[in-house]
Amino acid sequence: MRRLVGVALLAPVMMVGAQGAPAVEARPIALAEAVAQAQRNAPLAVQARGTMRSTAAATRTAYGAFIPSVTLTGGASRSTGSQFFQGRLVPLSGNAYSMSEGLSMTVDLFTGFRRLNDLRRAHADEDAADASELNQRYLVAFQVKQQYYAALAARESESAAKAQVEQAEQQFRAAAARVTAGAATKSDSLRSVITVGNARLALLTAQNNLRVANAFLTRLVASPTPVTPISADTVDPGPISLDSAGLASVALDGPAVRQSRAQLASARAAARSGRATYLPTVSLTATSNGTSPKGGFQDGINNFGGTFAFQDALRLTFSYPLFNGLVREQTAITTSVAEDNATANLRDAVLLAQQQLAQLLGVLRTAQQQIAIQRASLAAAEEDLRVQQQRYSLGASTLLDVLTSQAALNSARAALIQARFDYRNAKAQLEQLVGRDL
Repeated sequence: MRRLVGVALLAPVMMVGAQGAPAVEARPIALAEAVAQAQRNAPLAVQARGTMRSTAAATRTAYGAFIPSVTLTGGASRSTGSQFFQGRLVPLSGNAYSMSEGLSMTVDLFTGFRRLNDLRRAHADEDAADASELNQRYLVAFQVKQQYYAALAARESESAAKAQVEQAEQQFRAAAARVTAGAATKSDSLRSVITVGNARLALLTAQNNLRVANAFLTRLVASPTPVTPISADTVDPGPISLDSAGLASVALDGPAVRQSRAQLASARAAARSGRATYLPTVSLTATSNGTSPKGGFQDGINNFGGTFAFQDALRLTFSYPLFNGLVREQTAITTSVAEDNATANLRDAVLLAQQQLAQLLGVLRTAQQQIAIQRASLAAAEEDLRVQQQRYSLGASTLLDVLTSQAALNSARAALIQARFDYRNAKAQLEQLVGRDL
């Protein structure tokens, strides 16, 4: 019987030794470093920065619409062959070489305020891109923090599981000694074996969860080698720096709300720009063209320095489409619908920010209270287990009482770990909502 008990006790040890150790040692990384590295390398952040560059280029293009367009032309030709003259085929007369050059400038004097509204739209799109980039940065930061805290919780669970294993092994030794002394039944010894096995399975599960969390964190920070949270970050999280009123103020100016507000400004400018087709367009064009029929290559000598005959022109153009197949009407309706949608999106973004703020503050406060309560519960469970172990060693209680106290202690540890994770996670979500560190 003792041999069977020893084998049952040894099997989980072999399992942990074979599977518990990670293949590659993970490099400890601080939370700030993990967030910064992920914000540099995350695809969402890279795309957001690319959108900022594109919108900045579009703004420069909108400014360029106010500048005259300049075109420089030039050419040279050589004519050879023959022609019919008075019924006879004779060689071409005159110089076979000619050159031309020209310079033209065109500027729109009035476009129905289209260029001004396009510029306003470009600025609004740039503001929306800036807000989107900020939103993506804090979204990436939230994802990293969430996984970082998950790895911390897994590490805390691993420590709790190790303590559980140590307590279970200690209880097994005490139960085995009492069975040997005839003060307890074999049932106590077998139950202790089961408790040790369950504790080691819990340790194995926690170690596997830690490896998975480290792998997820490594992908988020785009690290070539595995990373893991540093031990110093396992301390209890600190309070946030703003009260409820301050959070409500900054949440209504968070990245998502600012992006929706900028998108509404862009839609309004696009609607005004679409109505510009109902107004005439006035353009001014200045040209200067020159030709030189005397230039050319004669006898291998460059003789392009001949006299040019220039023609200058200044043209004022007025354009107003009387009917264009109802395209103007369709553009006006499309841009008006887009403006209405942007207005509704902004209203929903504000309400969503208020909803998320209320929800996250509730989770944050609840988790904060749970941390305090679970600390007290953990201390009470540890004391209760100590008392039950002493009573069991004196024969004043049963093993079932000890196991019940151990289960209560394990539950208190798990609840404290979960409360810490909930608080950290809610704080990270708040930081994403307001677009700043708290």
